[in-house]
Amino acid sequence: MKVVILAAGMGSRLQDPDTPKPLTLLANGKSLLANQLDILSQFLPLDNILIVVGYRKEQIMESHPDLLYVYNPHYATENTSKSLLKAIRKIDDDLLWLNGDVLVHPSILREMAAFNRTSMMVNVGPVAEEEVKYRCNSHGLISEVSKSVADARGEALGINLFKRSDLPALKQGLEQCADNDYFEKGIEWAIAHNTQVWSFPVAQGLCTEVDFPEDLEHANQMLQSW
Repeated sequence: MKVVILAAGMGSRLQDPDTPKPLTLLANGKSLLANQLDILSQFLPLDNILIVVGYRKEQIMESHPDLLYVYNPHYATENTSKSLLKAIRKIDDDLLWLNGDVLVHPSILREMAAFNRTSMMVNVGPVAEEEVKYRCNSHGLISEVSKSVADARGEALGINLFKRSDLPALKQGLEQCADNDYFEKGIEWAIAHNTQVWSFPVAQGLCTEVDFPEDLEHANQMLQSW
């Protein structure tokens, strides 16, 4: 298995723009990125991880100098679809990828990595307007995923698993995306072309994205409860 962490964005909604969002410190003294890496290192070699960098890439690379990186020089005009595509062009393996601003419970990430189906980590419940939403059928197969989904079942949490056999469809979908599309657009393309993508539901309080200062406060509260 290969893992990609998307850490190229500016994250200007969260804090001082001089600090890339993945280096935001949590209440446990670790950055968001360091926290992810500590979890991943429990079940796979760090050499299997690629981090996509862009905004203030030197700070991220200096914080973890022994890891492997992919640089997206167009981070200011390209969204996650193109950052992910840059990282996976030559990957031919099961792929787990995470947004660099996600806090997730260690056991949940480990369980998803061992899941035997292409899937998206999601929750069930009300979703804020700016969040990525999804719909699925009664069996858990996802049919839609974007910020504009109506009657959403819940939020797509920014952690996804594509099995090796489904990876070509994801790559093709990402190729079809416009520069400003999120990677979910590529997933929707794959779904429309007969790729089965399953929901991997997790309980509230086990995974969250950190976009705003209030999200960081919520994430730190979650950490204290684990």
